[in-house]
Amino acid sequence: MEMMVGISVFLYFMGLLSFCLNRKHMLLMLLSLEFIVVSLFLGLYVYLCVYSWEFYFLMVFLTISVCEGALGLSVLVLLMRTYGNDYMESFNLLW
Repeated sequence: MEMMVGISVFLYFMGLLSFCLNRKHMLLMLLSLEFIVVSLFLGLYVYLCVYSWEFYFLMVFLTISVCEGALGLSVLVLLMRTYGNDYMESFNLLW
């Protein structure tokens, strides 16, 4: 189980690194956030398996993460319709 926890932590930090390096495109940022959520899901699953607890919280976590993904995609579609691309440099939020 220690190996699975180590893999989950490694995946989490690789997701954070990917998020920091891909800050120019909105779609790549959203994909990095989803990767971080999947690594957190893996870590939570391992944690709940080790202590033999209920997996009900995993369903709540997945529901909230799906809502986060849908909200991110709707913001991406809105930005694509407004600005025409997903480059973060072209968004002028100070109008």
